[in-house]
Amino acid sequence: MIPLPPAKAAAPAIFVFGDSTADVGTNSFLPGSEIRANFPHNGVDFPHSRATGRFSNGLIGVDFLAKYFGYKRSPPRYLSLNSTTLKKRSFTGINFASAGAGVFDIPGQSMLTLMNFGKEKIPFSTSSNNQKNFVTMREQAEQFLTVRDNVLDKMVSAATKKFLSKCLFFISIGSNAILAYYHSRKSIPKTEFLDRLGLAYRTHLKSLLNLGAIKFGIISVAPLGCCPSQRVSNDSEGCLEDLNELLDSMLWDLSLEHEDMKYSLGNAYEMTINVIGNPSAFEFKDVKSACCGAGKFNATTICNKQSNLCLKRDDYLFWDSFHPTHTASKLAAITLFSGPPRFVTPINFSQLA
Repeated sequence: MIPLPPAKAAAPAIFVFGDSTADVGTNSFLPGSEIRANFPHNGVDFPHSRATGRFSNGLIGVDFLAKYFGYKRSPPRYLSLNSTTLKKRSFTGINFASAGAGVFDIPGQSMLTLMNFGKEKIPFSTSSNNQKNFVTMREQAEQFLTVRDNVLDKMVSAATKKFLSKCLFFISIGSNAILAYYHSRKSIPKTEFLDRLGLAYRTHLKSLLNLGAIKFGIISVAPLGCCPSQRVSNDSEGCLEDLNELLDSMLWDLSLEHEDMKYSLGNAYEMTINVIGNPSAFEFKDVKSACCGAGKFNATTICNKQSNLCLKRDDYLFWDSFHPTHTASKLAAITLFSGPPRFVTPINFSQLA
């Protein structure tokens, strides 16, 4: 049984950073991007069956979290805002997340080139500047800097600091780096990869801390080896259970350096494994196949208008070969918002407000 939505909690603004797991349509505004979801069957269960750019049949986790924090709608895409709407939306929140973004994100270089993993093909790579595929994590922080300097700093600096101290900063990123690592045939030891990943993640968090962020809701990576795309090749790897432990340790260390910092870490790995291990308890009938796609596990192609589309989307854990359905995203958001320490530590998201 899926639990009822939790009570609402207040937060003045929510700023979202990350990859396709948090993207509400950023890449639709990048003319050269090939990493988009602004076409059917995506959005089939969104109001008016509109493909918004979300990799989902409806809403994604950050949409539900925004609702639970008292917002009528999810924070808008930064790239969709003009000078007028930017000023207005900056005081309630903005979404900077971009599908394809990774923890390792030097523009113009693939993650594998950056990390000397080799020249193997990876799921997502950066195009030239005039054919940008996605907004890197570093660039997302720079966009937030623009918001802070050009809009929020119109307030007295002390007021800006006080405002930002009450805002929530959600980050959901890491899956692309892990997929790249496994596609590279793990050409460096896992411990070294995790060290580099942790250092890069820490750098991004430090950047946001230096810009005034204090309250963080961090969502770790789900067990990618359980995604339909990996099941196609009988590849159970790509899970990296150690990642949540690494993030937990890194966040603890950062909080010691920044006494005002407050954080909540959602263990997406444990949350997903819990559902896969007992699907009937959550009213899912298929936790292996994609709802939208083709071929084995319905996961050998992207979800588009020509794809097979399941009739009962609520029965499925996965929407496409990588991403959760609307129903699965709602369950995850409820758990992040009000779940127990098994799934979210040291406090849940509702306790950040």
